[in-house]
Amino acid sequence: MEFVELIKTPKVDGVVLHRPLCPRIEGTLCVTGHHLILSSRQKNAEELWLLHSNVDSIEKKFVGSMGFLTVKCKDFRIIRLDIPGMEECLNIASSIEVLSSLDTITLTYPFFFRPMFDVIEDGWQAFPPETEFARLSGEDWRISYINKEYKVCPSYPSAVVVPKSIDDNTLTKSAAFRQGGRFPVLSYFHVANGTSILRSSQPLTGPNGRRCKADEQLLNATLRPGKRGYIIDTRAPNVAANAKARGGGVEPEVHYPQWRRIHKPIERANALQDSLVRLVEACQDPNSSMDKWLSKLEASNWLTHVKDILTTACLAAQCIDREGASVLVHGSEGLDSTLQVTSLTQIILNPDCRTLRGFEALVEREWLQAGHPFADRCAKSAHSTTKQRFEAPVFLLFLDCVCQVYQQFPCSFEFNEQFLVLLFEHSYASQFGTFLCNNECDRKKVKLATKTVSLWSYVNSPENLRTYLNPLYEPNNGVVWPSVAPQSLQLWSGLFLRWETNKSAEDAAWQEVIHIRHHNKELKSKVTKLRRQLEELQREARDANLLEE
Repeated sequence: MEFVELIKTPKVDGVVLHRPLCPRIEGTLCVTGHHLILSSRQKNAEELWLLHSNVDSIEKKFVGSMGFLTVKCKDFRIIRLDIPGMEECLNIASSIEVLSSLDTITLTYPFFFRPMFDVIEDGWQAFPPETEFARLSGEDWRISYINKEYKVCPSYPSAVVVPKSIDDNTLTKSAAFRQGGRFPVLSYFHVANGTSILRSSQPLTGPNGRRCKADEQLLNATLRPGKRGYIIDTRAPNVAANAKARGGGVEPEVHYPQWRRIHKPIERANALQDSLVRLVEACQDPNSSMDKWLSKLEASNWLTHVKDILTTACLAAQCIDREGASVLVHGSEGLDSTLQVTSLTQIILNPDCRTLRGFEALVEREWLQAGHPFADRCAKSAHSTTKQRFEAPVFLLFLDCVCQVYQQFPCSFEFNEQFLVLLFEHSYASQFGTFLCNNECDRKKVKLATKTVSLWSYVNSPENLRTYLNPLYEPNNGVVWPSVAPQSLQLWSGLFLRWETNKSAEDAAWQEVIHIRHHNKELKSKVTKLRRQLEELQREARDANLLEE
């Protein structure tokens, strides 16, 4: 298929662009295979380059011969285009709608993008499982390649970390007992006390109480002698009970006596999507009174979801760090709330995950390789008018939780808020291939690693890296315990209100902070140098008997 077949009107002159907090721009609108471009062709004038994949919905309106397009984006941006000519306006809208929902993944922009920056490091090879295993795991664990052909579990990566005492045959039996084949695997090993976080999907006990001794053996192999473990189920008890009637269920205490089950309900995908829609709608209402705004914010339930995830992650962290007990986390499929909890728990416990590169590794390990279905979850955002299928802001909610911890411990993170916003943007629409597809198996089928550029290659390039570093960072090797009190949680204004409020004063303040930190660093360096010179002069003076000992 040729893109030209989908573009009915490639260019229109005299188009006016309206954007929040920006002056209007009049110029030529061009539709390409992957971008909507508007340029005034004036020197130093700002241009619009909008990926078609970033378009969530389009609204059309006509007054006489003038057409007005309201383009609502997945990153919550809303722009308006005044297009002369009804036919031209309809053609532009039709082309964008088709080009923003291409079914063939190899026609999307990441397969055509060529980087304008120097690729110092191939991001696709930045976090190989073997390296991460050596860095994060203990001697009682091993890498298993039982899933190298993705037949045991289609959503798992080819390499998983499991107890050294468990053979691959046992893993296969456990996989048959877990929904989607997602048998318990290592998520995090806490070096301080030898405990671990595991993740999986629900067991298929069913209404008849089916049992799997291999699964019991696998779980018990992760416990230290004489120790108990906790199973944190992210479903409400009644939801888990209903799942049992449909073939799912929970780990029966009689067969897992060393494990204690705790239910910490986290909302499912459909509720989260509805919550995001209501939150963005509230943030973009220009006529809200204070009472109406607070009422809409509360009605969205977004901060309640943030609180639920943070609370569950804190519970898991307490089991690990304070009780010295290992933890298994699962919901139903183990693709959404499970990953939110396991990854956020690592942010709390592991200082390495609070560095920029460590956080990249966490996203790679706990989201991309772990099989979070980004293609399904991020197909549409808050402005979509189509019926919800699999869409849900699961990863966005995790990033919001990280931002809450960052705001409470602003000196403990090497990366800044801008880095979290970047990850949100690229998970929904990107020139990079990192967040394409639903799992490692699908990514290998379309050869993403050889045909697209990794987002990590961009972030880790020297000219870009400094943009995402936190000037206040001071390494903190301890555990950070975030407050989940309602007064401690706040709307992530840097994301949800960034198109509604002017951030120039805040940006200027941050630049001043960066300047002060840089100046302070220079002064410290000078002090160190002067101290060395003083010590040298004192030594010379003593050698010449000019100073008494």
